[in-house]
Amino acid sequence: MKNAIRKQLFESVDTNYQKFAASLIPNVDNVLGVRLPELRKIAKETAKKDWRTYLEENEDEYFEETMLQGMIIGYADAEVEDKLYYVAAFVPKINNWSVCDSFCSSLKFTKNNKERVWKFIQPYLVSEREYEVRFGVVMLLNFYVEENYLDSVLNHLDQINHEGFYAKMAVAWAVSICYIKFPDSTGEFLKNNTLDDFTHNKSLQKITESTRVSKETKMSIRKMKRR
Repeated sequence: MKNAIRKQLFESVDTNYQKFAASLIPNVDNVLGVRLPELRKIAKETAKKDWRTYLEENEDEYFEETMLQGMIIGYADAEVEDKLYYVAAFVPKINNWSVCDSFCSSLKFTKNNKERVWKFIQPYLVSEREYEVRFGVVMLLNFYVEENYLDSVLNHLDQINHEGFYAKMAVAWAVSICYIKFPDSTGEFLKNNTLDDFTHNKSLQKITESTRVSKETKMSIRKMKRR
């Protein structure tokens, strides 16, 4: 099964896309160049078969093989605890923003298991590992920026102080999503938070880059920049 899927990946390589994708992901030199829609197609097909065997046998020789594992976990039909077992096994493999963010967005079973997954991601938010923190934060921004969780989400974001660039950028991204959906509450947070200056200012930048924020609001947001 592993060899058959690797063959599929090689047959799906787009050399032009390979150069583009590789340029976007720092410190990753094993990108084949398979576009995401094709990867999702292969993942959906595999998730209907003996996906557990594939996850156990698969190697991470290529970027796409790691990406594929995460997608398969998302698409697989399994009980929540079974899913979380595979999620926990996969998270240590995350070593770049692309795998992290695609993996998180594929974990749609979270929508029907909010409280269980909320409890599951808590240790990642206080991890010493950069991409474990990013995993936890991207899960928050994907599934928990809603009224019931907003205060808790903002509180968690305020307490993250990991020095890793991709952890900080995830927090800034999450704050911007919170602002776009809940401008009043998040606006108050922006006036009174303990984020480091870099993350605070990146949060403002991401808010002003949004097409869903008015010009007038962007002007007031820019005034909150720390010098």
